[in-house]
Amino acid sequence: MKLIRFGKTGQEKPGIETEDGKRLDVSSFGEDFDQAFLGSNGVKRLETWVERNFDDIPSVSDKVRLGPPIKDSSKIVCVGLNYAKHAEESGMVVPKEPVLFFKATTAIVGPNDDVIIPKGSTKTDWEVELAVIIGKKASYVEEKDAMEFVVGYMLHNDYSEREFQLEHEGQWVKGKSCDTFAPLGPWMVTKDEISAPHNLRLWLKVNGELLQDSNTSDLIFSIPKLVSYISGYMTLLPGDIISTGTPFGVGLGLNPPRFLKPGDTVELGIDGLGISRQTAKAFQSDNR
Repeated sequence: MKLIRFGKTGQEKPGIETEDGKRLDVSSFGEDFDQAFLGSNGVKRLETWVERNFDDIPSVSDKVRLGPPIKDSSKIVCVGLNYAKHAEESGMVVPKEPVLFFKATTAIVGPNDDVIIPKGSTKTDWEVELAVIIGKKASYVEEKDAMEFVVGYMLHNDYSEREFQLEHEGQWVKGKSCDTFAPLGPWMVTKDEISAPHNLRLWLKVNGELLQDSNTSDLIFSIPKLVSYISGYMTLLPGDIISTGTPFGVGLGLNPPRFLKPGDTVELGIDGLGISRQTAKAFQSDNR
């Protein structure tokens, strides 16, 4: 099942997208796609409801804005340097353990919303990533059991301001958490629809030029490893997001480095998880 949320920012409603690309409004189900929904076997309950009520579910125009597929995630846990070639282009050693950092949930936007280049930024960069969505409370999970705690997957562009991240001292979170720096979706695709999450092509284009093109088979640390490892340091809640890292081809790693300018367009996708597009806009006080 493909879960979507649609409508104006802050007023999104829950929906689904069918196999033939039709969008349906499931507001009458009575629940949004939040922690309570995911943590109470909501996907299975929704599937049953859709089967019973399919003929009466209203459709949604494909011209309506898509918002983030999940509502009110408590945290975004990101994994750095999880592709060997990306570590190499960043001039960093391949890690022996997962490198973890946080991205503020206030960065979350819809898949096709504009990305706002932060005030004073000259080094806003792109990063296509596979995001893993947690479906039930996870603490000290064994690696062999870890996939039981995964409910689905999303496409994520982990936008990064490299000066803020690397030159402003301290942790990476400052360069990762600017408003609009976490476009998610178009869908959250439930786990049953992605049979081989460690064999998915992921790619990204800037102004039509293919700059990132890799496969999740190149992940250094697998999804079960990450869920188990992270849950040993913090409790993961339903709706929490693990962003699994980006492959080579980011702007920082190009020679010379390249960063986004107002008017640039970024398009990215992952097999089975759809495509998103963002247009870079300059910061203005009225678009915060």
